[in-house]
Order: sequence, then C-alpha cells, then structure tokens
Amino acid sequence: MKLISVVLLLLTSYLSSYAQLISDMDDESRLYAETKHVNQFIRRFNGEENKRGDRLYYGDRQYRSFSLRKTYLKMLFDLDNPSLNEDQAQEFIESVNDRSAPFFLDFHHNGWFAQVDADFYYKGELQPVILFLNLEQERLGYKWVISSVYFKLFEDYFINDTSYIKKFLHPMSHELDFMNMRKIFSNSDSVQQYMKKEYKPDYLTMFLYEIKKGNLQFVSVKNLKFHFFQIPEWYFEVSYFNRMGNNTGWWISIIVKYKPEEKKILKDFILYEN
Repeated sequence: MKLISVVLLLLTSYLSSYAQLISDMDDESRLYAETKHVNQFIRRFNGEENKRGDRLYYGDRQYRSFSLRKTYLKMLFDLDNPSLNEDQAQEFIESVNDRSAPFFLDFHHNGWFAQVDADFYYKGELQPVILFLNLEQERLGYKWVISSVYFKLFEDYFINDTSYIKKFLHPMSHELDFMNMRKIFSNSDSVQQYMKKEYKPDYLTMFLYEIKKGNLQFVSVKNLKFHFFQIPEWYFEVSYFNRMGNNTGWWISIIVKYKPEEKKILKDFILYEN
C-alpha cells in the first residue's frame, strides 16, 4: 500500500504541474494552447469546455455541440509527430463527432488505463519497471490501482523452452505415488515444462513478493501515458509534451484503427501479455 501511495502521489503531482500559455488558435477566437490536465483533455474531446476555458454543463447551449467539438478535436493531436497519419486522424474526428451518433469519453468508464514508466532498485541495481493502473470504484468515489506490471527481468525467468524434446510426467506416475516427481525439480530451467498449457506467470504477484522481501525499492516516475479503448474500433494513446510553441500539453500521440477481433491482440501487446 505504501508503494501505491507513493506512485499515486507522484502521479497527482505530475498532473498538477503546468505552465499556462495563451495563443491565437483561430481568426475568430482565442483558446488556451496547452491542455494542462488529462481531465481537461477529456472535457475538450467531449466539448465540455468553451473557448475561454470555462467548464460547460448539461443544459448549456454549447455543451457537447458539434461545432465546438469540431474546433477542439483537430487540436488534440501531437502536430509535431510525423508518424501520425492526417487522413486517419480526420477519419477518427469524423467518426467521434458524427452528428447522428457521436462518441464521447467517460472518465469513470473502464475503457482506459494509465501506464507509468518508473525506476526501481532491484537488489541494488537500477531497473526500469512498467506499472499499469486502472480506476476502481471505492464507495462513492474512485481511486487508481495497480492492475498489472511488466518487469523485463521477470520475463527472462519464464522464457519458453523451444527444444524439440519436451519433459513430462508419465501418465501412470500416480501408480508410483509420484516418486518420479524429483526430476521436475532437478533442473530449475525446465520446471515450467511441467505446468499446464494455459499457465501464465503472474508478474504482479511476483512484484509484490519482491517488494515485501525488500528486493525492490521505488525510485521515481520517468514517464506517464494513457491508453484509450473507449471509442469502438479505435485505439489512441495520450502523452504529455512539454516544449516550445503552441502544441504543448496532453495530446494524442498514437492512433490506430482496428478490427473487433484485433482488440485483444492490441491490448495484450500494450500490456506485454503476448
């Protein structure tokens, strides 16, 4: 719990730090050039903030209006990223801002999660660890919780043995009271071959075990990004960019259109689960 509190404290501090920058965005209006918070990114995506940066609520004439969203959505991309496909970005904007069936982001919906790239000391050596966090309801509110972990050294423990000859226990081993089980543990590198086919290592449990043993000590957060799967058949990543000019703040840095059957593959890839 202490580790989670430290990570969440740093996460809150990171989101709260910003520099205000105002610039001309249109001939007809002035908009804040920096999307300072992820919450503000979501409001602008949904059209829940006017061009002066004031919060809009249900019942306001501009609330989630087509024209306001059209203005904001085209501003929410990392314009300095040459790998962003402009045609695909435009297709995405038209999809989410369709007059007859628009799509909106929901802060409390489980279709998005955070990725925290952090440094830890592991047995005295500095190592990178990736933490994935989800929002979880707690009574009348919500909280961020660590849902999964990726640590390269853990993965190295479970590299699949691709040798042609597989090790196994004979199906009649029970008649020998499993006395031949000693061969399972005679070589630690091959123990995994005796597990069930569906076996997957639980890195989160290993992570907590190493924390409790004192082998892992948190150092700092290096980077933060958010992964969104709330828009049907679209995935996008939101990252923070701190640089000179107007295109600074929280922006869409990656956008991918996928087929429904590809969603799990894409998500598993992001979570290092494939």
